[in-house]
Amino acid sequence: MKRMLLLLSLVPAIAFSSTPFDGTWKVRLDSMQFSGKPSEQVIMNGSYTCKTCVPPFTIKADGKEQPTPVHNTRDHMSVKVVSPTTVEYTEKVGGKVIGTSTDTVSADGNRLTSTFTNFSGEKPFKGTATSKRVGPAPPGAHAVSGAWMQDSVPEVTESAKLFVVQSTDNGIKWTWNGQITDAKFDGKQYAVQNDPSKTLVALKKVNDRQFEERGTSEGKVQYVTMWTVSADGKARAWPELPAQV
Repeated sequence: MKRMLLLLSLVPAIAFSSTPFDGTWKVRLDSMQFSGKPSEQVIMNGSYTCKTCVPPFTIKADGKEQPTPVHNTRDHMSVKVVSPTTVEYTEKVGGKVIGTSTDTVSADGNRLTSTFTNFSGEKPFKGTATSKRVGPAPPGAHAVSGAWMQDSVPEVTESAKLFVVQSTDNGIKWTWNGQITDAKFDGKQYAVQNDPSKTLVALKKVNDRQFEERGTSEGKVQYVTMWTVSADGKARAWPELPAQV
């Protein structure tokens, strides 16, 4: 699955009183802003190449499960060409399906719509994401080929929008879809529970309404996010460093 930098603007569904961060927060999809590096792929001559994956790899695009370089959230993948404008993907790790997606290119070739199902959390959730073309497809390649920059997430299952946040002794604990982050404001790394990406999170308190979250996976910093609650009680999570594909 593709992971991109985004701005999350959250509104409180249920507010508690211990700290400004405590409560149940709901992501506003229409507030998301995307940046970072585009994703680039090529499907041509019966093969699929993920050029921006780390490391890049090529497998057959024949609809059959193929081994890929081991990644925390993928060790096998299948790529099925459905039509000249549509391709289906399935990713597995440890024999378990971790995600499925279908990419469809618009008639003018400049928009990509991805419908996906994610199985990484406690409950599967579905959604839709859109991307704009920022790099051409090579001559003779399938229409989904080229470089794409994600620019919106119009739909996500309602339960996947919710974060439950609770202050702890010199730290913060939050839960999202069965994944639990419980870390102190001491700069040390804490493992996110039930996370197939095996993310390690380090927190740094800036003030009573702001803290920094730094996420590391597979030995590399994947993102740096600044969480801020404004005086009107609205929270904002601002990633400063893009996650890698």
